[in-house]
Amino acid sequence: MKKKSVTLQIDRSPAWKKLKAAAKDGSLKLTRLFTSDPERPPHFSIATEHAYFDFSRQLVDRKVMRLLLQLAAAAGLKDNIAGMFSGRKINVTEGRAALHIALRNRSNSPIAVDGRDVMPEVNSVLARIEQFSEKVLKGEHLGVTGKKIKNIISIGIGGSYLGPEYLATALRPYARDGMNLVFIANIDGTDFFEKVRGLDPEETLVIVVSKTFTTAETMQNARTAKKWLLQGLKDHPEAVKKHFAAVSTARDKVISFGIDPENMFGFWDWVGGRFSATSAVGALPLSLYLGFKNFKKILEGASWMDQHFLNEPFDKNIPVISALLDIWNINFLGYKTRALLPYSQGLAKLPAHTQQVEMESNGKSVDIEGRPIKFMTGEVVFGEPGTNGQHSFYQLIHQGRQIIPCDFIGFIKPSYFSNLDQETHVTHHEELMTNFFAQPDALAFGKKDEYLPKNFSGNRPSSSLLLDILNPFTAGLLLALTEHRAAAKGFIWGINSFDQFGVELGKKLGVKIREEILKHHNDPAYRASNKDYPASSITLNAFLNSKLPE
Repeated sequence: MKKKSVTLQIDRSPAWKKLKAAAKDGSLKLTRLFTSDPERPPHFSIATEHAYFDFSRQLVDRKVMRLLLQLAAAAGLKDNIAGMFSGRKINVTEGRAALHIALRNRSNSPIAVDGRDVMPEVNSVLARIEQFSEKVLKGEHLGVTGKKIKNIISIGIGGSYLGPEYLATALRPYARDGMNLVFIANIDGTDFFEKVRGLDPEETLVIVVSKTFTTAETMQNARTAKKWLLQGLKDHPEAVKKHFAAVSTARDKVISFGIDPENMFGFWDWVGGRFSATSAVGALPLSLYLGFKNFKKILEGASWMDQHFLNEPFDKNIPVISALLDIWNINFLGYKTRALLPYSQGLAKLPAHTQQVEMESNGKSVDIEGRPIKFMTGEVVFGEPGTNGQHSFYQLIHQGRQIIPCDFIGFIKPSYFSNLDQETHVTHHEELMTNFFAQPDALAFGKKDEYLPKNFSGNRPSSSLLLDILNPFTAGLLLALTEHRAAAKGFIWGINSFDQFGVELGKKLGVKIREEILKHHNDPAYRASNKDYPASSITLNAFLNSKLPE
């Protein structure tokens, strides 16, 4: 018998209906809102010791903010956040907790799953990673020819690389001298061959990141890396043992591959891939690249944001207010795309990581009880560092028919201090930040011009986040903010942000296509049937026969 639904879908709540009415009002004009309230910026911002969040240029007034907070209460957001932090199995479709916050629980207070405190295991893995990374960095763990390890290749895909790659790119100024870290994800051989070009196998350590050690793309790349290493090391019997490590829970498969189990580091089913950057998935490559002390600072920054999310009142809570503003824009104003615009070259990979966290988490069409939902969930997220984006897609953002809410991220201090700046001019960083401050105002207030091609309508919403400097702490803070913002939206919408069944169908069909390719290898005259592949058989056969359809 089908379980009877006991919760009211959020779009049937009084707060939702009042928000719909407020959105139809049409009176929310940013020029008027700023003119009528000279204190609007401090009233619509959140100041903390580590970040200043200004949402005064969003299309909201006090009434809308009050209703959004009522919506959060109606959705039971506070209870859901507490449930996530306590180890409740909020990932109901998979029967799991979503406990990535335990990975950076710096207070080390007990967190239980199925009545068992997970912190001793978390701490044990971190301690082993610290020990292993220090051995490599100190030259105590050498390659088979006695050379020091200088190159780290991390092989994984999706959540096994997007978060760590964001952090590695952001923190290049903190890399240990002589260390090089590259990520290989795509099954396209181009990714592998371009990344290993110029690397010396004698100085290279390969990390294979796959929980089950069966991920198709990852294992294909791992096998190729193994062959590349063995060729470079003349099939040395200790090559795989000395030059490979694994982040996995599949001990037997890791050993079968040839990896020393002492170089295997685990994580748990309550860590989803896109939330795993602070697990061994990120800890191992980043500790080898940055040093474990710097990785710990990433954990500290993430932990600070965790505690902010858990404990701050919602009206002063950056992830919650960010999520509520997204919901306002998506569900009530009809803006279904968001631009993430970091004014920092170091954050070049943050938009790609955010895409996965947001779009894999919240791209759902049924609620947590399996009921179809009639409102939009999720949003399209894209971005590029400023000022590159200004010369690419800002034209559409400023004057296009589609309204795209924007998130700007900036830093008071630059990542690099240079003596190359000319004393009589603004510095590189000052020039960068003139754009960070100008763009939100241009979007909000526009510019009237009788010559319509030069007219800027304005009234285009944005938020700005200002931090001190991009360092391991603030990089961790931004990582956790991204995670909690997505989770908060999922809690309010009543969906499960922690599964991703939507990625599975294509994988299953891919297995069948792989079988067709193997059949063709065995019989070059073999052709895939229209019956089995009615939509793709023509193009599949063209591929198998290396000839475009006539």
